Amino acid sequence: MLYERWRQMARNHPAETALRESPSGRRWTFAQLVAAAEKQPVTDGPLVFAQGHAAEFLFQVLRAWRDHAVLCPLEIGQPPPPLPVPPRPAAHLKLTSATTGPARAVVFTAQQLAADAENIVATMGLRPDWPNLGVISLAHSYGFSNLVLPLLLHGIPLVIVNSPLPEIVRRAAVGMPALTLAAVPALWRTWHATNIIPVSTRLAISAGAPLPVALEQDVFQKHGLKLHNFYGSTECGGIAYDGTMTPRSEGACVGAALHQVTLALNDSGCLRVSSHAVGQGYWPDADSTLGQGVFQTSDLAEFCAGQVFLRGRVSDQINVAGRKISPASIEQVLATHPAVDECLVFGLPSSDADRSETIAACIVPREKLAAAELKQFLLARLPAWQVPREWRFVDSLGANDRGKISRAEWKRTFPARQ
Repeated sequence: MLYERWRQMARNHPAETALRESPSGRRWTFAQLVAAAEKQPVTDGPLVFAQGHAAEFLFQVLRAWRDHAVLCPLEIGQPPPPLPVPPRPAAHLKLTSATTGPARAVVFTAQQLAADAENIVATMGLRPDWPNLGVISLAHSYGFSNLVLPLLLHGIPLVIVNSPLPEIVRRAAVGMPALTLAAVPALWRTWHATNIIPVSTRLAISAGAPLPVALEQDVFQKHGLKLHNFYGSTECGGIAYDGTMTPRSEGACVGAALHQVTLALNDSGCLRVSSHAVGQGYWPDADSTLGQGVFQTSDLAEFCAGQVFLRGRVSDQINVAGRKISPASIEQVLATHPAVDECLVFGLPSSDADRSETIAACIVPREKLAAAELKQFLLARLPAWQVPREWRFVDSLGANDRGKISRAEWKRTFPARQ
């Protein structure tokens, strides 16, 4: 189904540029991309592992589609997982990032992949005359859904950039009158600091990790460019998108539900996602939280005026003498202090058995800052029991290349960070 749809779309635009690499300069029209895919050798097994950040990644995808093999994208250097082949109608395996638990595989059918692409293109308004500048991983769920599928199923051209370094991104955008740029907050922060965000950027998307409101506002003020926050998950693709044209005022807001996505809350206040893009299930071990068109997340959420507000994860809640608080609620207040660049809050075992846990905070300051000042700042805005008792001032929170931070790792190593 996917290969036939790809060929039909390519036949409609044979002479138009489909794919370009920067800085190598290699380029393919849609017709040339079809020819290159047809020349690929026949798969020698039921699984195809696509890897890399170049045109060859696309060739592997098309080869899997052509030969009705199950595709499993891998990050560069990632070894193939020892997984059994899922039964039909499976067409795709996504590997979770393991930020909230052990890595798992999620099975998708061709129809579910196509539905995710349709939801994203329709919601974000991706356009053929605004090619995607591809700096994020093609193998990760975000890159596959926002770069690979729009190219192959909707004819949105792709320019693959071999590095997100500021000067390389700047050069790649030269000669492009209009482009779409999808990235993670860490990249937007770097590009903003080095002042190389391409002036031809017509659509700017940020996903993979929470987008700080301060960064969004700074980029808008300096460049007049709105960073659109995108919230999704490996298990179900796109969930919510901030399609407004002015910066958000609250970081907890992740936008409204995507086209053809229905959102609700379960009895615990966690977000439940329903759509045709939700995966078949985890593989090889199924789980009741995923399947039958529904993904039950562990994200606490609220709805207000059609917008989704995330309030942290159930597993991250801090228990202080029987009272529970999401660390995200404290982080959102801390982040409004002008001297706080980044922050992370979590619970630690308390020496006082009556308290259960002690609230701790790690701060990346913009300037010299004292814990006493932050305590007073929070006391004016939060109940006293929600104010952290333990503080660390650090140079970085150690985000990975997608901007994600391991709360569990900080909890484990916090006592040693003096």
